[in-house]
Amino acid sequence: MYSFKQKIKLALTACLLSTGILPVIAQQSYELNQGWKCTKANTVQASGTQISSPQFDLSAWKPAVVPGTVLTTQLANKEIPDPFYGLNNEKIPDIYHVGKEYYTYWFVKDFEEKKPASGEKVWLKFRGINYSCEIFVNGQKVNKEPFEGMFLRKVFDITNLLASNGKNRLAVIVYPSNSPGNPNGGQGGDGTIAKNVAIQYTAGWDWIRPIRDRNTGIWDKVQIEKTGLVNLKDPHVITLVSGVRTPEGLQQPATVKTTAELENTSDSPVSGVLSFKLNGQTVSEKLTLPAKSSKTYKIKDLIVNNPKLWWPAGYGPQNLYDAEFSFTPNGQKVSDFEKLQVGIREIQTSWNTTTQSRQIAVNGQKIFIKGGNWIISDAMLRFSKERYDAEIRYHRDMNLNLIRIWGGALVERPEFYEACDKYGLLVFQDFWMSGDCNGRWIDPMKKEDQWTRRKYPDNHPLFLESAADMIKMVRNFPSLAMWCGGNEITPPEDILVPLRDKILPELDGTRWFVDYSNSDAMSYNFLGGNGDGPYGIQPLEVFWQQRTFPFNSEVGSVGTGDYESLKRFIPEENLKVPYHNTGTKPDTVWTYHTYTGVGYNQFIDPYGKPKDIKDFGLKAQLVNYDQYRGLMEGFSAHQWDWYTGVIIWKTQNPWTAMRGQMYDYYLDPNACLYGLRSGSELVHIMANPIDGMLMMVNNDFTAKRNLMLVATAYDTKGNSKLITKVFTYIEATSIKKILSVKNILDELGAKDGSFLSLQLLDENQKIVSDNFYWYPNAEGKYSGLQTMPTANVEVVAKRLSGDKIEVSLTNKDEKTIAFFNRVSLVNSQSKERILPTFYDDNYVSITPKTTKKVVLEAKAGTQPTQISIEGWNLPIRYIDIK
Repeated sequence: MYSFKQKIKLALTACLLSTGILPVIAQQSYELNQGWKCTKANTVQASGTQISSPQFDLSAWKPAVVPGTVLTTQLANKEIPDPFYGLNNEKIPDIYHVGKEYYTYWFVKDFEEKKPASGEKVWLKFRGINYSCEIFVNGQKVNKEPFEGMFLRKVFDITNLLASNGKNRLAVIVYPSNSPGNPNGGQGGDGTIAKNVAIQYTAGWDWIRPIRDRNTGIWDKVQIEKTGLVNLKDPHVITLVSGVRTPEGLQQPATVKTTAELENTSDSPVSGVLSFKLNGQTVSEKLTLPAKSSKTYKIKDLIVNNPKLWWPAGYGPQNLYDAEFSFTPNGQKVSDFEKLQVGIREIQTSWNTTTQSRQIAVNGQKIFIKGGNWIISDAMLRFSKERYDAEIRYHRDMNLNLIRIWGGALVERPEFYEACDKYGLLVFQDFWMSGDCNGRWIDPMKKEDQWTRRKYPDNHPLFLESAADMIKMVRNFPSLAMWCGGNEITPPEDILVPLRDKILPELDGTRWFVDYSNSDAMSYNFLGGNGDGPYGIQPLEVFWQQRTFPFNSEVGSVGTGDYESLKRFIPEENLKVPYHNTGTKPDTVWTYHTYTGVGYNQFIDPYGKPKDIKDFGLKAQLVNYDQYRGLMEGFSAHQWDWYTGVIIWKTQNPWTAMRGQMYDYYLDPNACLYGLRSGSELVHIMANPIDGMLMMVNNDFTAKRNLMLVATAYDTKGNSKLITKVFTYIEATSIKKILSVKNILDELGAKDGSFLSLQLLDENQKIVSDNFYWYPNAEGKYSGLQTMPTANVEVVAKRLSGDKIEVSLTNKDEKTIAFFNRVSLVNSQSKERILPTFYDDNYVSITPKTTKKVVLEAKAGTQPTQISIEGWNLPIRYIDIK
């Protein structure tokens, strides 16, 4: 269920009269997101009262980006180079060195809004300013009290400040934080960035370089809203779904509990009706609001019969109901209303005594968690609904069911949660703490000792006020599954206790709260260490045989893109194979963008040392695919025995880095995504890399019967050996061992390596799971791949309905396998990939005399398009779309 104010001019229809709701006043909400101007504060001597006068001359001021930061404005005005390209970020002055004044800016916006009639109010709303500010409208200061902290929404009544002619000016001076931190190369720099109630990564981390202005600016939405004298705020919806449910069939009733805060701005008491409407039903309460008051009111429960439930991705549909709160004073028009979408579901947690970890259930059904760690959509806070939608869709396409929002960033925006609701991703939301900055460990890079850092931030009441406000902002989303005190550390006790024992129970009360991300309360640490990892590239056997933490919040970290991805942010002169011999250091640009060469080298070399950057990029994708398929298969092989969940560190990058990403900053997927997609299938067939045991995994709520397993081995010359073709079954939420193929593969591939094709077919002979492995020879080298002949693949691309295209790949050869082929949608003139494009599979291998189909979807607009295909033994080709 998600909440967002969607005010438009309307008159309620006559059908609402039966509920006692009379026609609404003309009201609306709109964003102030264009036409802003700005200047550095120390270049103008005028005061806020002067600058906010509509007569003050702004002709010398420059255009500003709002929502945005100082850096996004400077970039838009071409005052700085793109900090995500090459070493450009080093050319931009850092606030720690040049001081706060350098990034202290005035932002001004002229807007038209007439003074409303008597009985109406106009509100100025900010959804995020970093770090503190002073606000003026038409020569008068708006915020009488300090407005500071990155994570606070603020609303101001500007009714009496509006000009009589409707020509108004808003002026905001934004000050950076007092503690920008020294970007000395440590995790969060010298750690003092955590003195603020703000994002910590901006001082730099091992996966990102410093953001030079520390994201100073009006970084989130600014809105004007009009209501009556009673303002309806922060409605809350709780859905209760008893028992163990299934996605299909008739459902028992669900209970919907609701509250809303009503602010009476008038000097007199106001009587009226607070109503909630969902699924054609309305419940309401008659109330009398004291003068000049603000209070939360409860509405009687609403019972939904045979509800359409919301489920995580893969398990069932993501049903959402339109809903609305409203308040109508007696005998008058609707004063205010809020529209929401409600997902009816209930999330439960319990302690698994076998694994010694928490397990999560939705609507009574336990879910094995396959998650990804998320930092932020864009390191410079350039957020958009469209980008959120694309990124969350990619996570759904990886067959993941959870995203953890890491504690060094923020509580994500409502648009992020909307996308998670849409695509079925549960959300694990950290508050703003990290073990690195907040003192868990000794760290010579930090300015202050652990005891001092343990007390960060400086302003504890501001932290609690911000936490309460963010809880109100996102608590209605069905995707929000749990809260977490911080990344790898608890908040200080005087923050933790009121947050856990008072604020969360009062403002939410329905979700599991874990005190920190690798707490024993989440995942009992009986192995020692910090409770996370392993990080970096691992031999696949590690994921299968080395037991790690039973609900691992962070594990794994690779993600270099291919040549097409790398050339977007690495200058041509640096675009070379990043290593040649074991002791060679990678190029400085590569290391600046967090390339971890030591990890990749030993895994790429068995395929043959790369002859050029394109060859390197292709071989890196083989490693990527194998790593993430193997990681998820290894954890899945021990579900409910060793593990209740795993969360990959990490699945996306908010800038052009090469550590932990399934797609690059430009939304171009790499092979990590498709290896993970394969290994994370709801029903999956796989092979243990240690003993060759074929295993089935069923994460679904129902048993799977009448499945046919087809296992076929190939040598690198294409000779095949049918291992088994047999009917099988698997119970719900379980794993099943079938037989070992190790001896067959060892014998077949001793000299040059081998391939293994595994398929599960349902009773309609439709493929349920399709898994294709490649194995090295007895010496651990992929020698046979070096001598494979060019494949003969017929490619046919045809446009389906809407934005979908189907690509059929037919291997015409008798023996040659067409190995590891990437399909791309490209501009037919420039040959550049069209991004984002969503593929139902990619990096596919086609066995002899078979056909595979890849369906892709993209909004190409008016661009002329083609399909490109390129593989290990298939030179790049471009195919016209029928």
